[in-house]
Amino acid sequence: MYYMKNIKDIVVFHRFWKMVVRSLDNRDWQILAVLYKEKNITKTAQTLFISQPALTVRLHQMEDYFDVTIVNRNRKGVSFTTEGAYLAHSATKMLERIHEIKEQVSNLGTNMKGVLRIGASGYFTMFTMPRVLKQFKALYPDIDFDVVTTWSREIFRLMNHQDIHIGFASSDYGGSSERYILYEEPICIASMQQFRLQDIPSMPRIDYDTDLLIKMQIDKWWRTYFTKPPWITMRVDKLATCLEMIKANLGYGIVPYRILRDIDGIHVYNLQDKSGHGILRTTYLLYHPEVMNLRIASIFLDFVKQFPF
Repeated sequence: MYYMKNIKDIVVFHRFWKMVVRSLDNRDWQILAVLYKEKNITKTAQTLFISQPALTVRLHQMEDYFDVTIVNRNRKGVSFTTEGAYLAHSATKMLERIHEIKEQVSNLGTNMKGVLRIGASGYFTMFTMPRVLKQFKALYPDIDFDVVTTWSREIFRLMNHQDIHIGFASSDYGGSSERYILYEEPICIASMQQFRLQDIPSMPRIDYDTDLLIKMQIDKWWRTYFTKPPWITMRVDKLATCLEMIKANLGYGIVPYRILRDIDGIHVYNLQDKSGHGILRTTYLLYHPEVMNLRIASIFLDFVKQFPF
């Protein structure tokens, strides 16, 4: 956290707030925040879709207004002065505050509108989210979505930092958010060819990148039943690609059951532990209790909890 350490900081802070009052244009604050992140004039201009000369002019105007040097140029880009770093941190907080105010104002209106920030695993985004958002948008057409697709572990990190309102994850990595189980499904072996379980180690397997905890589940199951490693003949980037390879009869995959429901002629074996209990993949709905104060988030949560998955 950045603190005001001396009287000069206090003076800069006072002038910063005068600029806040003076202008409703948050472009200056965006420039400071992005430039502090990029440390490069050209990249900042590209990110904000403005010309480099225009950005430089506005930066000089801010330096004149605050009567400080904000950045020093160097061969690699720019470096921030102490005063400049303070202004950049203040700008970031100001942008966050403006965003929060906009959310609260939209929450007070009679029309249901606003933007929900959602984080979701690739699996949920690919195979489930389109149906959810389509039906929700039919009911509330003025509510928009800012969706981040990433690994479940990252969804929990974004949720813990409150960078998203709502998360959908395929594993439980802990944290302070509320967790609601949307549904559970078997993890299974899927192949277009008939097979016996004992034949699996000698059959070609299609492997794909998946969540670490789910991979650990599958590996643990494999070691329970087999002493030899799987014969992996193909590695692909994601589950959707693996599914297409399975359908093309290029090998078997170990996948969640829901994605197989509409495939004719596919052969499936649900994984079980030694006690005969099915090995399941759980999809979680994540949110902080405070987000219920945001009306559009509260309505979306209620909708998702009632959705016929």
